[in-house]
Amino acid sequence: MKPEHKVAGASVPLLPEVRTEEVETSDGASISSAIFNVSTSMVGAGIMSIPATFKVLGIIPSFVVILIIAFFVDVTVEFLLKYTRHTGVLDSYGALMAESFGKPGAVALQVCVLITNLGAMIIYLIIIGDVLSGNQSDGSVHLGVLQEWFGVHWWNSRSYALLFIVLFIMLPLVVLRRIDSLRYASAVSILLAVLFVILCSGMAIRAMLLGKTEKSRLLPDFAHGMSFFELFTTIPVIATAFGCHVNVHPIRAELGRPSQMSSAVRISLVLCVAIYFAVGFFGYLLFGDAIMADMLVNFDTVSESFMGVVLNDVVRLSYAIHLMLVFPVMNFSLRANVDELFFSKRPLLATDNTRFLSLTCIILLLSYMAAVAIPNIWYFFQFMGTTTVVFIMFIFPSSIILRDVHCISTFRDKILAVLVIILAIGTSLIAIASNVYNYVGGK
Repeated sequence: MKPEHKVAGASVPLLPEVRTEEVETSDGASISSAIFNVSTSMVGAGIMSIPATFKVLGIIPSFVVILIIAFFVDVTVEFLLKYTRHTGVLDSYGALMAESFGKPGAVALQVCVLITNLGAMIIYLIIIGDVLSGNQSDGSVHLGVLQEWFGVHWWNSRSYALLFIVLFIMLPLVVLRRIDSLRYASAVSILLAVLFVILCSGMAIRAMLLGKTEKSRLLPDFAHGMSFFELFTTIPVIATAFGCHVNVHPIRAELGRPSQMSSAVRISLVLCVAIYFAVGFFGYLLFGDAIMADMLVNFDTVSESFMGVVLNDVVRLSYAIHLMLVFPVMNFSLRANVDELFFSKRPLLATDNTRFLSLTCIILLLSYMAAVAIPNIWYFFQFMGTTTVVFIMFIFPSSIILRDVHCISTFRDKILAVLVIILAIGTSLIAIASNVYNYVGGK
């Protein structure tokens, strides 16, 4: 946590130190690089659940909720950046928490990050496995792309397909020392997300022209047994899709002009709002109330034409490759926080090859083993959205503002911080209670 002066270059730390006086140079990363990395941090597995929120909320409220959450994400990121700009030497989210709440605050953040990022990375691998090797759910068998192409064999089973992906795609990316080195992978991942949106939109528009779209609703449907409190179960899902806070500091530290970080985050938010609304709207238009929590399951259907089969495969593969490229960005912040949690007194992680490679391989191995062993962990995705994600995105940044150890928070800042905490805790408790009630009632 303590600021130290290290040599730049090949040994730049994972969470580089920021000088007290921020010097803007042309040697660092560009704002476009920051935009791609921030956007990649947001656009992950959550995008597949966005259409399901449209089924619950309806089209208009879904768009409004997406905008509101994006606004509060911008507010809380700005809370973190405000204290970072003021102190200069506090170069990580964990350092800000340590300054405001001591060691317990930093540990609380790191535990939340560990649970959230590791859970998300496991979900990424599970979805990739579903796309490549299929899955069984509710008694029905969904073939993966590899089975459709080559038939069912031992070598294209989930364990072997994921092992190949982990060794030959994930590993070369996660051993990179600087997050800026992932800028091209991040750019490709965003382009694939855009391709996914375009394909879904095209398929929905074509279905609409042919009169084959499903009935969609503009507002919630309370006439068929849906309760008002069920609406709150969608908020954690959408909030999780905007999570980027733990990557803000490492991305900012490598910017040639750190003052551009706020602009990079806002541009990324606008881009992600457009992507989420397009995916949600067209996905809901295409499948209606039959939409699943993981929309990719809906694409695993027998198409009436060869072109339809090709499009279904392209849609699934584009998203799977997107997750393969998001995985290293998520791994970057997870590895840095695990190192801060367990090895805070050791030399910088990027300068210790043994510790760096050991942590990298252990995280990758745990993710792989869990993805192979656990057939479906969407319940864990919902759990994160109402617990650890809420703390990381909303409660911790707002608490830093209210703690105000440097007396720089304005009255507006504190009012917003209180509002964010009340809304975050309130919606999470209602969502948890609604899920528990529905589960018990279903039993």
